Amino acid sequence: MRPLVRTAALSGYVELCRSLGIDPQPLMKRVGLDTAALTIQDRWISGAAAVQVLELSAAASGHEDFGVRMAEFRRFSNLGPISLVVREEPDVRSALGLLIRHQHMYNEVLDTRLSERDGLATLKVGLRLGEAMAARQATELAIAAYHRILREFRHAQWQPLSVWFRHPAPADVSTHRRAFGALVEFDREFDGIVFYADDLDAPNAMADPLLREYAHRYFEAIAVPRDTTAADRVRELIEVLLPTGRCSIEQVARSLGVDRRTVHRHLASSGETFSSLLNATRTHLAEQFVANPRRSLTEISDLLGFSSLSGFSRWFREQFGCSPRAWRSARSRQQLPHQD
Repeated sequence: MRPLVRTAALSGYVELCRSLGIDPQPLMKRVGLDTAALTIQDRWISGAAAVQVLELSAAASGHEDFGVRMAEFRRFSNLGPISLVVREEPDVRSALGLLIRHQHMYNEVLDTRLSERDGLATLKVGLRLGEAMAARQATELAIAAYHRILREFRHAQWQPLSVWFRHPAPADVSTHRRAFGALVEFDREFDGIVFYADDLDAPNAMADPLLREYAHRYFEAIAVPRDTTAADRVRELIEVLLPTGRCSIEQVARSLGVDRRTVHRHLASSGETFSSLLNATRTHLAEQFVANPRRSLTEISDLLGFSSLSGFSRWFREQFGCSPRAWRSARSRQQLPHQD
């Protein structure tokens, strides 16, 4: 089943279209949606259709910043029932953690991860659509929405250290700078927000301690378990373990609290193997890393868990048909399509 999103994901869409002089109904009709559906926030619609209509609307309006503009219409309540629980968490860490752990309750497309290292926190935002498609506007909308949520947790003047996008900069970056500040960067290796880890321990500005117990009782009644497969869990662990140089099936099994045979058995039931997932994850990350000219090939080799640059180069040639240096050069000349 393809991932779904609540209609609240398109909150403000109709208003923004009209403010930019375009009719939203024909655009939604092209992807099988109807503006009438947006009046009920808790209705579920196709995630791919929601992503496609944003791209169509950006093209029709002539505004490359459509997704960022749309985020300006978002409210915390657009998250749905989970917003009542998240807003009562005592600090930013617990509030954001709850929001990420249960993102499937409001958006099955989102793949958000929070990590901490060397005093910095990184919120990486990905989209899982089940098919290849342009998703620039949806990505920018998601990151702008998270940026607004973090401000609500902290205060209206809060700013991250930087906001990163994998895609190229638009012709006019004024809307992005208004939304995110001066440190918004494009052509980076991931989509996300970087800020001081200390911010995670700051009190949640919205929380009322007296309401937390009631909120958690309510949440227990509405919480829906996420259908995470064994392959999903292994894939996530591979991405975490690769830079450490300790990415093996034994280490993955240890992290999952099982033996390697159990990992093999669960992966086989979904038609996967540890080797296939390792290779697919490396391929996905290699495209991002090699496209970034600021990353040295030696650094990339280490990040992908290779013991030597020559080993990485041989693997890369097998996967992409050319050396990483040649691939990077071709990409810089725009001979390779940009991956959204």
